[in-house]
Amino acid sequence: MMGVQGVLSRISELQSQLGVTPATSGATATSGTSFASALADATSTGSPGVTGKAVVDAAKKYLGTKYVFGSTDPAKGLDCSALVQRAYKDLGIDLPRTSGEQARVGTKVDSLADAKPGDILAFDSPVDHVAIYLGNNKMIAAPKPGDHVKIESVYETPTHIRRVVGSADATAAAAGTAGAAAVRPASLQNGSSLAGVPYADMFMKAGAKYGVSPKLLAAVAKVESGYNPKAVSKVGAQGLMQLMPATARGLGVHNAFDPQQAINGAAKLLSSHLKEFKSLPLALAAYNAGGGNVHKYGGIPPFAETQAYVPKVQKALAALG
Repeated sequence: MMGVQGVLSRISELQSQLGVTPATSGATATSGTSFASALADATSTGSPGVTGKAVVDAAKKYLGTKYVFGSTDPAKGLDCSALVQRAYKDLGIDLPRTSGEQARVGTKVDSLADAKPGDILAFDSPVDHVAIYLGNNKMIAAPKPGDHVKIESVYETPTHIRRVVGSADATAAAAGTAGAAAVRPASLQNGSSLAGVPYADMFMKAGAKYGVSPKLLAAVAKVESGYNPKAVSKVGAQGLMQLMPATARGLGVHNAFDPQQAINGAAKLLSSHLKEFKSLPLALAAYNAGGGNVHKYGGIPPFAETQAYVPKVQKALAALG
């Protein structure tokens, strides 16, 4: 059985394999929350090399583009949230369309003094405007009708500041959000590298239906059952996605041994966990040990199986490219 220290040792191994520079903060992590943070550092599937400066540079390409409400086509014009969405999209990161949704992505930054270039600034409540922070109290935005994309001072205190790139926590949160608020590299949303993976079409369809990465579903199936739709665990979990009978019933799965039903049920469950915990490691921990235990322990529960399970799935996910 692998305890926390054993898993942390495994994390160091994964960091080496994935070419991730280990964090320089404390070497020990004993709480569920700190463990989740360390795990996110090691196995994050965010866009490698994307920095806040890269976001700023991407946004600056649209300087002078006229403001057109509702337009996402730079040739015709952009509104404020389209500018933010487009700058991140150019770097392979998909953001939701509206300013209100963008004000919930990534991780929270407490104040403008803590903001870094590339962070999203959101204004008013409910949010009706967003911009990209440049540093030195400057931002780039598409301000209003009759205006154009330009650099201006941060004229009032933002109601929300969100970090999507530049920290492990932000990357983990980005990978972990689902549905309309998904912030996920394009490489995780397409299924190009699922060629040759059993049930690839089913993973694709279920992923599209529930807003979950098809690759994540494939990685869970790989770890849970080795793609065996007839698998039964020693505790009674069934099928490709190893759903417990009671859980399956709650998800509307009448036959957990039917691959399509099982994949749809797992996608529905993972989507729920991703929305609830806004963290891929915690969503996976909830899939394995139950959401109640994640809440109880304030992070990945101190169960050897769960602590080993999360990095196994993320390693399988990374292997899918």
